[in-house]
Order: sequence, then structure tokens, then C-alpha cells
Amino acid sequence: MTMNEDPAELSIDQEGDTVPHTTSRREWLTRLLAIAVVIVITLAIWRVADRLEQFKLWGYPGIFVISFLGNATVILPAPSLALVFAMGGILNPLLVGLVAGPAEALGESTGYLAGYSGRAVIENLRMYERLRDWMQRNGALTTFVLSVVPNPFFDLAGIAAGVLHYPFTRFLFFCWLGKTIKTTAFAYAGAYSLTYFERFL
Repeated sequence: MTMNEDPAELSIDQEGDTVPHTTSRREWLTRLLAIAVVIVITLAIWRVADRLEQFKLWGYPGIFVISFLGNATVILPAPSLALVFAMGGILNPLLVGLVAGPAEALGESTGYLAGYSGRAVIENLRMYERLRDWMQRNGALTTFVLSVVPNPFFDLAGIAAGVLHYPFTRFLFFCWLGKTIKTTAFAYAGAYSLTYFERFL
């Protein structure tokens, strides 16, 4: 289903209150720019899809790139968490988590931009409506919980945040916080798993 926003939609202000929202010409231009950015990022990822494995050889920069790409689009399912887990056993797990977390958060910005543009495609409408309601009630908690726990619904939460015009800096902050905790935990799990198996070799 394609989301075309009503000019009289509701948005969330800086204090978290729901207020009537009207769409200006400047905002329409911003929405068009947002959807253009999403399309450009998706096309760029599609072009480098066959070279993702090479990024693993780049160490921390490679982790950043794959983590960003793996979260920037649902079209290309890059195994970013699997890489974080594996690299946690090879490199410093704390640094792996601190590099992957911000990259994942930046990648999730595409969902927010798609929602903000008003042209997001929603497949699971029932779950989207539920997440939109949660974002209206407590956007910070919803963003944090869904980013810290691996789940397939964060894209919908990002779209809902964009549609509701939830402050982008707050969305990015709580997304970064949750993603960094998650990626650091995965990196340490990879490190401890490698240590555990080495005892039996």
C-alpha cells in the first residue's frame, strides 16, 4: 500500500505533543528530496551487491560500510549482524560494536526519509498502524526498544517516525543508542564464542 499523506495529518512537535500539521511547498520539496535520497542509496547498494564480501577485508571501515548498507534498504539483505558477530572474535569487540552501531543507525535513516516523503510502501499495514500508535505515545522508547532488540519491524517504526515528523535528531539518537548496545553485545558474543571453542581445539 502506498502512503499518501493527508495535508491535515497529525505530527509530533519537539515536546512530543500531537498537533495538526499542514504541508507547505517547502515541505513538499523536502519530501521529494527525501525520497530521491532513498532511491539513490538503494540503487548504489544494488550496484555494489556483488562486492560486499570484499568489505570484510577492510577491518573497521568494512564493518561500518556493511552495517550501513545492511540497514539502509530491505531490498538487499546484507548480513551485517552476522559480520559483527564474526568480527567480534577477530578484532576488538568493543570497537566493532562502536563502529557498527552508528552505521546501522545511519542506515535506518532511509526508512525515516521514506516515511517523511509520504511515499513509503507498507506491506504489513496492521503492524505499521500499531507501531505508528506506539511512536505517537512514546517515540523515544519505541525507537530504542526496537533498535536494541533484533526484529524485522524496525523499518516500519522508522517509516512511522518519518510520517509523524518525529524529530529526526531524537529518532537518530535513540536509534544509535539501541543499535550500539545491540552490536556491541553481538560483537562480545562472537568474541566469547571464539574463546569458548578454542578451549576444545
